[in-house]
Amino acid sequence: MKKFVLLVLCLLLVFPCGCKKEEKEQNTNKEETPVQGKEYLSGKHHVELEIENEGVITLELDADVAPITVTNFIDLAKDGFYDGLTFHRIINGFMMQGGAAKSGEEPANIKGEFAANGVENSISHVRGVISMARADAYNSASSQFFIVHKDSTYLDGQYAAFGHVTSGMEIVDSICENTKVEDDNGTVLEENQPVIKEIRVID
Repeated sequence: MKKFVLLVLCLLLVFPCGCKKEEKEQNTNKEETPVQGKEYLSGKHHVELEIENEGVITLELDADVAPITVTNFIDLAKDGFYDGLTFHRIINGFMMQGGAAKSGEEPANIKGEFAANGVENSISHVRGVISMARADAYNSASSQFFIVHKDSTYLDGQYAAFGHVTSGMEIVDSICENTKVEDDNGTVLEENQPVIKEIRVID
């Protein structure tokens, strides 16, 4: 029962409301594939996620598992897209979600790299994993991501996990355990949202 409740919370959190008919149509649309001529990263890459008044979370991203997702995330970070954005949904014992675009700045959607969308992804949603949030449609992720606070392996195959925290999990713990939320869906008022000072690409 507890796992079912967490799954419902997850669906409410990571899936905004959507039309079931539209979801079916978009999920079977295989035209959203890697962009022709675009070079996607491979191998391991490292970034530093600095959160104001909290510190730095270091992450290792795996472009061999999720090349589209990692390339998109690193491109946005290099462009400074994430600087000044926030973590707007936080559920203690589940995850912290952030990176929502400011009005008028929504990046293009990318292909969802997970099993339900026909893509093998070996990264499990255990504590410290970073993954992409999305709407109902499988290929609807763009900039929003979440860091798993406690093991949530029931998300495997449905979301594009693309790396893990290598240092700074105590910051994730602090944010998830101490941020004031307004409801069971983890809504954080703007004035209480942890702010991303910068995401720095190391390599």
